[in-house]
Amino acid sequence: MSDPAVSRPVHPIVVGTDGSAPARQAVIFALREAQLRGTGLRAVCAYEYTPTQQSGFEHTATTGTGDRIPQQRDLVTQSMLDSIAELRQQLGGPSVEVEIVCERGRPAQVLLEASRDACLLVVGSRGSGAWGRLTLGSTSTEVVHHARLPVVVVPAEHDTAAS
Repeated sequence: MSDPAVSRPVHPIVVGTDGSAPARQAVIFALREAQLRGTGLRAVCAYEYTPTQQSGFEHTATTGTGDRIPQQRDLVTQSMLDSIAELRQQLGGPSVEVEIVCERGRPAQVLLEASRDACLLVVGSRGSGAWGRLTLGSTSTEVVHHARLPVVVVPAEHDTAAS
């Protein structure tokens, strides 16, 4: 009797990234998981420009005065490509096909839309205020409550020596 063909998942793993440290941890987790499952990775960055709220990749796409650069999407996409390439090199192991998605909009909404055909959604956790490690960021919370697929919230890496 022959062994049945090993089937590989055709659905990608989706990871949310914005260039922050928690997002980088999420990308590393998602790359490892994609290697283990033998599937592709869809790295998603949602950007909303407001002069008072910038983080991660968005910061690279604004001028010193806070004005939006017309090629914001291109710059955010290039920052994502550079970051993913660096993390892939650090991780090593089998190659994972990576699709980059860069859309303007509310991060949770963009992530949920991008994960409609995915097998797993990975996001980073962001602690805030006095609760620190005990609370999730608003995007993580919304994704967990509205996703129709398994979600992994990767905790931020903490320096135990500084605690």
